[in-house]
Amino acid sequence: MRLSTLLSAMVLIAAPLAASAQPFQGLYIGAGAGYNLPMGVKAQPNIPGLPSSTLHPNGNIVGLGSVGYALGNGIRFELEGNYRQADVNEISGPGPQAVSGRLRTYGVMVNALFDMDIGVPWLYPYLGAGAGYAWSNARSLSIAPVAGFADSIGGTQGSFAFQGIAGLSFPVPGVPGLSLSSEYRFFGLASKETFASTLNPAGIPSSVTLHHQYNHSFLLGVRYAFDVAAPVPVPAPAPAPAAAPARSYLVFFDWDKATLTDRARGIIKEAADNSTRVQYTRIEVNGYTDTSGTRQYNQGLSVRRAKAVQAELIKDGVPANAIAIQGLGDTNLLVPTGPGVREPQNRRVEIIIR
Repeated sequence: MRLSTLLSAMVLIAAPLAASAQPFQGLYIGAGAGYNLPMGVKAQPNIPGLPSSTLHPNGNIVGLGSVGYALGNGIRFELEGNYRQADVNEISGPGPQAVSGRLRTYGVMVNALFDMDIGVPWLYPYLGAGAGYAWSNARSLSIAPVAGFADSIGGTQGSFAFQGIAGLSFPVPGVPGLSLSSEYRFFGLASKETFASTLNPAGIPSSVTLHHQYNHSFLLGVRYAFDVAAPVPVPAPAPAPAAAPARSYLVFFDWDKATLTDRARGIIKEAADNSTRVQYTRIEVNGYTDTSGTRQYNQGLSVRRAKAVQAELIKDGVPANAIAIQGLGDTNLLVPTGPGVREPQNRRVEIIIR
């Protein structure tokens, strides 16, 4: 499996969901541990006439740590260090055979990942791919593929490495920035590794080449993002007295949109008509968003919504110099929510006639 294939698959799966990325931005750290299941490894003694065999490592531990940065649109990058271990006591191939010892792999990877918002506030799937460099350490690895030959290899060899990642993250309620994760990784070494003999009873100088090492890893992990602030509850605005004439109008918008619906145009028309029947000093147009984007993005979106309402008021006869607009982003929520929540009543523009 090539790295380019993994990256292409991630892009094809993630592209349709890019518009609904998890609103997570800034520096984070993570760690994970679990069970690693290696695949069979071809072992080729480098002596003419000796056949190759297949080593069958047993499952054992895997652990990793990472530090990364999320861009706020679902895409994040991270630097990872990892460790895998496997005992080897089974071999298959032609002739009498025996094997014992241990293989350990540790490496440094650079990963690119994409978080997805599927509309469930407690669950965010993600996909990723990584590339880097890994070292294999053979410790007291004794191989006897045929009668009359035995070899013990050791030492450390390096290779370029790649991995594909698929996981689920679960934000922890009440602890902003903290998430638990469950994930699968396919980890592989891109080239063969040749280990020199440390003990050969036959007295023949030799080496053994281990072909590509592939691993299935299953991990549980934890991640902490530093820039996720706790939600601040904001009380809903007090209703106006029943006997007072209407002076405030709410115009609502679709998610991530600044275009006016027919219903919105009707409300703006009503506000414009009523402004001709009362004395006013100014008309305020305040734009807001919900919390499902980054603060920078939400600020810009709230301004675009306010400008759309301003243009419609002018079209309906309100003097431009009587209108003051401002974008307030995801502040002053009509319905208090935590971060990353798509609340329709918070996606609004408020028209206030003063």
